[in-house]
Amino acid sequence: MVTMEQLQAFMRKSAEEDSSRRYVNVSGVTLEDALREAAVELSLPVKKIQYDVLEQGSSGILGYGKKPFLVVAYPARDESSVTVGDDDFDMDFGFEADRPRDVDGSAVVRLSPTGVLVKVLPPVGNGAPVTERETMIAIANRTSSKVDTALVSKVVKNADGEWVRIADYDYDPSQDSFVSCDVVEGEMKAVITMSPPGPGGSDPSAEGIRAALETNGVIHGIMEELLEELEAKPRYRERIIVAEGTRPENGDDAKMVYNFRTDSRDVHLQESADGRVDFKELNRIENVVEGQVLARRVDAQEGKPGQTVTGRMIPAKDGRDIDPPLGDHTRLSDDGRSIVAEINGLVKLVNGKVTVEPIYLVNGDVNVKEGNIRFLGTVIIKGNVDDGFSVSAAGDIEVMGSVARSQLEAEGDVIVHQGIAGKSDGGVKAGGSIWAKFIENAHVEAGEMVVVSDGIINSTVFSDKRIICRGKRASIVGGHIRAAEEVDAKTLGSVAGMETLVEVGYDPRSRERLLELEENEAQLLKELEEINLNMATIDTMRKNKRQISPEKLKQYTVIKARREKITLARNKLSKEIKAIQAYLDELKTNGRISASGTVFPGVKIAIKDAQLPIRRESRAVTYIAEGGMVKVTRYEESRADISVRKRGGGDVDSAD
Repeated sequence: MVTMEQLQAFMRKSAEEDSSRRYVNVSGVTLEDALREAAVELSLPVKKIQYDVLEQGSSGILGYGKKPFLVVAYPARDESSVTVGDDDFDMDFGFEADRPRDVDGSAVVRLSPTGVLVKVLPPVGNGAPVTERETMIAIANRTSSKVDTALVSKVVKNADGEWVRIADYDYDPSQDSFVSCDVVEGEMKAVITMSPPGPGGSDPSAEGIRAALETNGVIHGIMEELLEELEAKPRYRERIIVAEGTRPENGDDAKMVYNFRTDSRDVHLQESADGRVDFKELNRIENVVEGQVLARRVDAQEGKPGQTVTGRMIPAKDGRDIDPPLGDHTRLSDDGRSIVAEINGLVKLVNGKVTVEPIYLVNGDVNVKEGNIRFLGTVIIKGNVDDGFSVSAAGDIEVMGSVARSQLEAEGDVIVHQGIAGKSDGGVKAGGSIWAKFIENAHVEAGEMVVVSDGIINSTVFSDKRIICRGKRASIVGGHIRAAEEVDAKTLGSVAGMETLVEVGYDPRSRERLLELEENEAQLLKELEEINLNMATIDTMRKNKRQISPEKLKQYTVIKARREKITLARNKLSKEIKAIQAYLDELKTNGRISASGTVFPGVKIAIKDAQLPIRRESRAVTYIAEGGMVKVTRYEESRADISVRKRGGGDVDSAD
């Protein structure tokens, strides 16, 4: 049964251990990475570390919002050393005391200068206690002296493990056991040899062994428990190591703990909830964002000097420091311990240096070997993009070959040196402009221009500015073509009369933004009316000199400040609304569709709300809106600059 005193002793010991325990704060891309770093800093295996998660990590979405795991780690308590109260007390705290089970009791006899001593050890667990007869036999094996049997009986009954003098004997100091000591292995060990005592001599004592060690200059690393054991159970004529020096420990060199995969060849397949694995998602690119911690330095450790058994100190070497491996587009954190990304991009080790690359280069096709690509920078593909694969980039995408039934999406520009053959399922979307040799059976959207040299066939192509087809075969045949400002091609439609819808003067994104702003303005206006009504009520009470409560006066101050904020917000909204309305009105008058060659029957021209189905061939014409109708004028070539913009500089990372 657990007593209150035993429980208090256990709690005091636990508190002392906790106060002396070493804690470290670590971080890592995964929990396993954080624990590996903790193992390095604590110099312990992971299985001997306890930890608490301070902040859960996150892989983010497409690399955005990525957070490391933050963990506090500390050495696990050695529960085997925890005892409370009596030896036979077994705590119910989720573990068992680390001690032998079912051990029989025993009696130990030794001859000392003061007389014959006996000690009876109690049994452990279900072990059998030693009997009085067994104790008397052990005494008889050591001495023929007359013993106090009543005292022996009492000692056996108590079995408290204490030495008790039970008899005298003819003591002869000259016959005592002799202890010799040798200091060996460069003073790192002390070895003793004990001779058995002669007739009338005494057994060696722990104090006697200790004195022999001191005589030989041994003062460090003495195994005190072993000395006590040898006092109880001497081991004669045997060389016994009783002291060991402390060997020096050289300090670990400083090192970097990386928060990213350092081997770019690693492939990390992901399994969906239904157990399927998408082999196109290889996750070979490790995106990072500006300000993200990429690596953390573990400082060099001081060496721990050693000491020989004679007390001589043995020096140890301190660990060597290292320079932080800073590469392109990285910097040190303010505390100088971490490497931080300066830009968004791909993190990797280049010649041992942490580098963030703004450009990712694929030396071939995007296929099963490369997998889908998601990158926070510019992607350059020297081959093709095969069916069923996707490429997403926060910068530009440039494809030296062609794009098949796949998906491309870039916040910047998309450049396809050959063409886009979507097979009625592929698509390309760009926040900037799109350049391609041809577009066929694809869905294409651009925030700025779409520029094609050979033509657009059976495709849906939308642009927030212009769609320009310029070249020897620059024709638009079939599909739905829509630009906010202008469409310019050599040929519209075909001899076969294929239906082709061409629209200008309409910007759905600007229109959607206008509706959103108008709705926000209406909500602010409604709130402003309520505020003005409440303020007018209080102003009337003041005018009539009526008593106003402190709560109403406080409310008046709050809503007055809110009215000022609403007024500023309405002014800002009004400016943006007027700018969008002016832009949309300009599209009505300036939107135009031009063909330097032939416009075939089957083409439908739409400029804002005005429409014109083409029933006869026309050549070298420009269509504009005038008086709510589509007007045909002489061809006027677009003055837009359709040259490919130069991408930002930077080193190029090559995919294997």
